[in-house]
Amino acid sequence: MIFTTKAEYGVRLLVELGRQEDAGPISLKAIAEGEGLPLAYLERIVALLKKSNLVESTRGAHGGYRLARPASEITMDEVVLALEGAVAPMSCFVDDREDGRVLCSHVEDGNACATKLLWTRVQGGVIRALQQTTLQELVEFGAPRQSTPAFTPTGAQLPVHSAA
Repeated sequence: MIFTTKAEYGVRLLVELGRQEDAGPISLKAIAEGEGLPLAYLERIVALLKKSNLVESTRGAHGGYRLARPASEITMDEVVLALEGAVAPMSCFVDDREDGRVLCSHVEDGNACATKLLWTRVQGGVIRALQQTTLQELVEFGAPRQSTPAFTPTGAQLPVHSAA
């Protein structure tokens, strides 16, 4: 499953806002420069995030953007839905607006598509992974790692980076 740069840049934008959560509003220009992302594209992305109530903005000289709620309460399924729409593992899936499920649009001689079960499971796995991942986890994962000593079989100490 391939997500677009909209999702990639949107998540990077949110991670940066999560890192600066207690610092107040951050200008989009500062984030664009710090992350090496195009400002005009970030403006379109942040509009989608704002529409989905994931970020909020403040106007003025010290204005900018901040998270609409704590990073620990923002899950990646919300983010991807806001930026990409429905998660569909294959282009033949179509969004069923009534119940939110994604269904295969192929019908073979009156029978459902033979591969629908596989792609439905793939979709479910991706959605579960996104639902179980919070923005706070991404912020912490990207934080500088602390070195801890580890012992080799001979007893010599080697620096090892702790896993996030």
